[in-house]
Amino acid sequence: MFKSLDISTSGLVAQRVRMNTCATNLANIDSVTSPEGGPYKRRSVIFEAGMEGGNSGEGVKVASIEKQDTYRYEYDPANPYADARGYVKLPGIDPFVETVNMMEAQRAYEANLAAAEVSKSMLQSSLRLLA
Repeated sequence: MFKSLDISTSGLVAQRVRMNTCATNLANIDSVTSPEGGPYKRRSVIFEAGMEGGNSGEGVKVASIEKQDTYRYEYDPANPYADARGYVKLPGIDPFVETVNMMEAQRAYEANLAAAEVSKSMLQSSLRLLA
């Protein structure tokens, strides 16, 4: 019973990270500067099977958050960040892709939450039977 709660909880945590990453990408869609220099780099979350006691398949965890070197160029010669040809280098973030990814993460979060609620309900019923 507790293992199913752990698995659902790991899914909740992983999808929360994914939603936060999508939100950060959307917030920086036009950021031409970043702390590491140059335009903001789109982030994507990489998941892997969780490991518990040496057994694979025990939930999910965030393996890494990778930065992608994809950019788009916009012609704006008046922009102070424009190159010699008048183009500004912007992050290669597609708002539709980010929105779909966020919706997908939200649905997965809701599914994990429902599974955790069912596990909790089963555990409560088992405890009532024992009492």
